[in-house]
Amino acid sequence: MSILKLPANQPETFYSGAGRIAAFRGEEGLPDRPEDWVGSTTARHDLHPSGLTTLPDGILLTDAIAAEPARWLGPGRDDTGVLVKLLDAGQRLPLHVHPDRRFATDHLASPYGKTEAWVIVDARPDAYVHLGFARDVEPEELAGWVAAQQTTEMLAATNRIPVSAGDAILCPAGVPHAIGDGILLVEVQEPTDFSVLLEYEGFALTGGHLGLGYDLALQCVDRTAWTPTRLETLKGTDHLLPDSADPFFRATRYRGGDLVPQSFAIAVAVSGRGRLTTPTEGLKIKTGETLLIPYESGPARLYGDLELIHLTGAL
Repeated sequence: MSILKLPANQPETFYSGAGRIAAFRGEEGLPDRPEDWVGSTTARHDLHPSGLTTLPDGILLTDAIAAEPARWLGPGRDDTGVLVKLLDAGQRLPLHVHPDRRFATDHLASPYGKTEAWVIVDARPDAYVHLGFARDVEPEELAGWVAAQQTTEMLAATNRIPVSAGDAILCPAGVPHAIGDGILLVEVQEPTDFSVLLEYEGFALTGGHLGLGYDLALQCVDRTAWTPTRLETLKGTDHLLPDSADPFFRATRYRGGDLVPQSFAIAVAVSGRGRLTTPTEGLKIKTGETLLIPYESGPARLYGDLELIHLTGAL
């Protein structure tokens, strides 16, 4: 089974991009949409089949995997366990939060929540993200902010963290966050599209509580203080993401000469050009290309000055 290069898969969404996905991919004529769902078996919330990846032969990836799960995923797996996106923030995203697995199991009929992580590909010099509240926030205070859409107060209570190309940050489920404008990143997350919008005014939205109502939906929010010491635990390591990401997904940065282990994976070429060689094939790769790597393709070796972000579900 061959490694596949994937075309862009850009569902419509509510915020603006800035053309960075087309520039990164080196492709003219792509829609100016801010997200590219790469090798996706996850549909947008309540908008199926939007978001799902269609393979070059016209078959949905979900259907291909269902027909031959062992060949695609390897032994003992029945889903990919991961959703990968390219995200081009042409404007600041709204402050929002994703439920964890316990909340999703209890209220959303899903074994997956939505812990996620960001690998920054490009960022303007003063780029930033909002991540976690800087102080403890009482339930009544949070509910009041959301009901009155007191955006200034909400954002002022968060940590504003500078980011630059090469940074990797874990965002655990429950932690309020907002990606600032001027950033292109690879986003890896659990395979759901669950978001609770704390901020929606000014984004052509009327709310976002997953159909649960805000009284219940806000119970998934981590209202505890994320101090500088706690935030340090979310930053990348030599393995790209901290060990606390391992129960959710794996992200590894590979360069020329590295051995890429056998697994189902999504890969994004973030710089350079080179070649990925398996026991049965060799594939030329350059910056901006996205790959779907079936388990059956086997282990691979990377050559050239290529830098590849390799993303899998939890092992």
